[in-house]
Amino acid sequence: MSYLLKVIQKLKDLEQTGIPEKLSESLADRIQAGGIIYMFGCGHSGLLAQDAFYRAGGLVPVKPIFIEPLMLHQGALQSSNNERTDGFVLSYLEQETITEKDVMVVFSTSGRNPAPIDAAMFAKEAGAFVLSIQSLYYTSSQESRHVSGKRLEDVVDAVVDSMVPVGDAVEERENLDTKFGPVSSVLGSALLHYLMANVMDVLLARGMEPPIFKSGNVDGADDHNSRLIEKYKGRISF
Repeated sequence: MSYLLKVIQKLKDLEQTGIPEKLSESLADRIQAGGIIYMFGCGHSGLLAQDAFYRAGGLVPVKPIFIEPLMLHQGALQSSNNERTDGFVLSYLEQETITEKDVMVVFSTSGRNPAPIDAAMFAKEAGAFVLSIQSLYYTSSQESRHVSGKRLEDVVDAVVDSMVPVGDAVEERENLDTKFGPVSSVLGSALLHYLMANVMDVLLARGMEPPIFKSGNVDGADDHNSRLIEKYKGRISF
C-alpha cells in the first residue's frame, strides 16, 4: 500500500471516530460569547497551530501563540530542548489575555513534553476551555517528561485523538531499521479543519453567521475581511 493510500485509510479511520457534537458546541458557545480560539504547538506541531490562522475559508477569531524559540527556524535542536523544559513557556503565556470566554487548542503528537502541558494547564487555570489534538497511541508507552508526571490528556477538558502511530512514520522497508513517511501533519491539519467546519455548522444551526475569511484572491473579499478584522483586531494581531 502506498503512502497516500495509508494516509487515506487513516483519514477514513478518523472519520469513523468522528468529533463529538458536544465538543463543537462548546467551541461555538465561546465564539458566540465573544471569545477567541488560541492555538499552541511546538516544532512541527507549531505549524498546525498556525494552520487555521488568517485562513481563507477559516474562522476569523483564531490566534496562534507565537513563541519563536519553540519554532524550527530559530534552531531545531534548541526548539526541542525548549519544548522539554518545564516552565519555559510561562513567561510568554503571561503576555496573553486568555479568559473564560476563550478556547485553547494544544497540538502535541506525543502529549508528553512539558511545554504543551504547561500551556494547557495555564489556559485552564485562566478559565478557558482546553482541548488537545494528540495521539493516544503514545499514552501507554511514552511517559510524561513534565515535572508533575502528568501527560497532556490528563490536564485538558477534551481530547481529539489523531491516531498517529508511535514514531509518526508509516513506511518501512526490508533492511532499513528506521520507518519513514510521517503523517502527524496531514492528520492533524485534517482534524483541525474538520473541527472548525463542525463549529461553523453549529453556529449556522443557531442562526448565527460564522465569522469566516474569504480568500483574498476572490473579488470583493477585501471589504468582507476588513469588516471581520475590525471586529477582532483588539485581541488578535492580523
